[in-house]
Amino acid sequence: MDHIGKNIKLLRQKHNWNQSQVAKQLKISTPAFSKIETGITDVNYSRLDQIAKIFEVPVTALLAHEKDNFQSKRQEELEILTNKLNKREEEIIKLQSLLIELYEEVRKK
Repeated sequence: MDHIGKNIKLLRQKHNWNQSQVAKQLKISTPAFSKIETGITDVNYSRLDQIAKIFEVPVTALLAHEKDNFQSKRQEELEILTNKLNKREEEIIKLQSLLIELYEEVRKK
């Protein structure tokens, strides 16, 4: 069951959600969701189906073992990192624009 929790955690991170956000969608407490992710709590099919719908994946994506899902996980990790990099680049562009505006303001004085 540990691999199921790992798959859920990876999907949660891919969506840039925290445990509380997912727990709220599932209508459970954050500690209860944390126990699902860590494999402490066994998950029934109904709950797996609910989780799969939230992440818009088939239930089989949650059930896949590491060796079955290795390439998929690497791709998802790459997407997470790419999204973070894109956000940082957007921040840099905004800061550059602000710097140019400030420079122009100072130059006019």
